[in-house]
Amino acid sequence: MVASMERFDGSEARTNAAPPPTIAAADDWVSSAGGAPPERPSATLNQDEIDSLLGRPTAGEYPGIHSILNSPLVSYERLPMLDVVFDRLVRLMSTGMRNFTSDNVEVTLESVTSVRFGEYLEGVPGSAMLAVVKAAEWDNYGLLTIDAALIYSIVDVLLGGRRGTAEMRVEGRPYTTIERSLVQRMVQAVLADLSAAFEPVSQVSFRLERLETNSRFATISRPSNAAIVARLRIDMEERGGQLQLLLPYATLEPVREVLLQMFMGEKFGRDPIWEAHLAQELWSTEVEMTAVMAERDLPLVDVFSLQVGSRIMFTVTADCSVRMHCGGVPMYTAKMGRRGSHIAVQIEDRIPKTEAER
Repeated sequence: MVASMERFDGSEARTNAAPPPTIAAADDWVSSAGGAPPERPSATLNQDEIDSLLGRPTAGEYPGIHSILNSPLVSYERLPMLDVVFDRLVRLMSTGMRNFTSDNVEVTLESVTSVRFGEYLEGVPGSAMLAVVKAAEWDNYGLLTIDAALIYSIVDVLLGGRRGTAEMRVEGRPYTTIERSLVQRMVQAVLADLSAAFEPVSQVSFRLERLETNSRFATISRPSNAAIVARLRIDMEERGGQLQLLLPYATLEPVREVLLQMFMGEKFGRDPIWEAHLAQELWSTEVEMTAVMAERDLPLVDVFSLQVGSRIMFTVTADCSVRMHCGGVPMYTAKMGRRGSHIAVQIEDRIPKTEAER
């Protein structure tokens, strides 16, 4: 490097140096010497690197409300009374399926979990049959999933198949009309037991809407909505399969307050002795009755101008009807009269409720 020194006014010196070589010039010099230029990082950053430097979430990472909405797990412990309902359903189905199949049937509750509706439909096998169920009083829907093993077992039992024989399955073939009819009868028997299981909680009747073999046609809720799935195992000696009951949280919303209770007796908190005592005492309760002869609306300025001796004129006569009020509510129409030295009224008719609310 060559530098030239110049003096200005004999007191200050300045160095005029040549500009430093650039990175490109250095690479050219290395190439001319027979070597390969070293690999250097690119001067541009992609979006993931920028998000990493700024602390932004990358793909698959969602903070706050996104984590809640995309969480695959939903706890069903908020509705503890469902355990009582499902235990009651197991007992009722054990008896109902024995009467339906005339065979020794054992029903067990394997698990009760909460899932997203879309994830549940994705996991339904193609050989299963889905029954769309409507809860009439709740005005919403549920889903019953019957796997292929249970379908063939029910058909085998109802058509007189012998125990111990191997199940004949043909993968990929559609179910016949006879098989669908027999499964429909079983589903109706299960729905009758399900309605009876919910009877202590709420009067509801479940009825079958349709049977589907394609899960896309059994969509009863949004894919992101939470639902409760109860998995039941039905064994008929050496035959059996699995039955799954899906109820969206929106379907259970009308009885949510009851399902939130931790403990509940046979009468669900009702005391018949206290109810009878309260009903008996209500008949002896004293109430105040008011006889209203006439009413008139006055401007506020006239009310403030009233003095001792002022008169208010009414357009009623002695034979006009009187309205009897109880607690400010019109109850009866009566006729004014006298009995001895007392003023009396005689009840003529009851004021209709619609007219009293006006």
